[in-house]
Amino acid sequence: MLAGLIGGTALLVLFVVVELRVPEPMFPLRLFRSAAFSSGNAAGLLGSVARGGLQFMLIIWLQGIWLPLHGYDYAETPLWAGIYLLPLTVGFLAAGPLAGHLSDRFGARLFAAGGLLLMAASFAGLLLIPSDFRYWVFAVLVFLNGLGGGLFAAPNTALIMSSAPAHLRGVASGMRATFQNAGMVLSIGVFFSLMVAGLANSLPGALDSGLTAQGVPAPAAHAIAQLPPVGTLFAAFLGYNPIQQLLGSTVLDALPAANAHVLTGREFFPHLISEPFHQGLVIVFWLAIVMALVAAAASLATPKGRPAGDPVTRSAERADEVAGAQPLAP
Repeated sequence: MLAGLIGGTALLVLFVVVELRVPEPMFPLRLFRSAAFSSGNAAGLLGSVARGGLQFMLIIWLQGIWLPLHGYDYAETPLWAGIYLLPLTVGFLAAGPLAGHLSDRFGARLFAAGGLLLMAASFAGLLLIPSDFRYWVFAVLVFLNGLGGGLFAAPNTALIMSSAPAHLRGVASGMRATFQNAGMVLSIGVFFSLMVAGLANSLPGALDSGLTAQGVPAPAAHAIAQLPPVGTLFAAFLGYNPIQQLLGSTVLDALPAANAHVLTGREFFPHLISEPFHQGLVIVFWLAIVMALVAAAASLATPKGRPAGDPVTRSAERADEVAGAQPLAP
């Protein structure tokens, strides 16, 4: 992991050096001289990180806690987690075309910033509901989050593309997509690391006390409590009862039948993990709120892009041609 992180950083620096020296770069860094292009991509990156982290955390929340508490077998929770998150997709699809049409008429900056503010408000709402929530409240909040993402997407794209010279808009679109995809990838690493760090403080004690209360021998309970919390999360994430997998048949067979039934039932693990998980969610969602607010500020600070053909854009295009770029024929 350390080799991947250090090596990846070194390769990224090398990539920048190469792109600055080649005559026809794949990633023309001179576009970042435009404040509109830079701030638009920064807002897209931060919004993508916040949105990707939300989806990942909500899936764990549903599969590890809410769905088992409401009678769903662990083997079925991956499917139903996707179904119960459909309001997020519906909100995004409903807002996307509308935001594109309205932002063309009334300006893109306010719509882009407004969508991010709505996302931040939905993160705050998710912080306030309990781990065993009422679904309609949860559905409204994730719908608003998707709505905010849809309001942001098209105006942000318009801000970025209008800030690039006409003959570089193809590569500008690729750069925009790169930042958004990088944000989705970064969100998993950043938010999952924060969640694991939050669980590491409270989950071991909850596991130890919960298992010994059901008659599990203290050495076995202590050994399980010291395991990395990432294993416990991924067991629930992949559709397995973590407690049954961690204890194994040897320990379970030695326990009274009633205690073994409680430990391997649907409700023991969700109740056990709900409080530590919510503490981790507080850290994760506060970071998402901050990212959304910073991205909204970047969107509001984005200068209006200059249309193709005005004097500034024409002079930039002539400079690109002198540097070796080949603009598209009319």
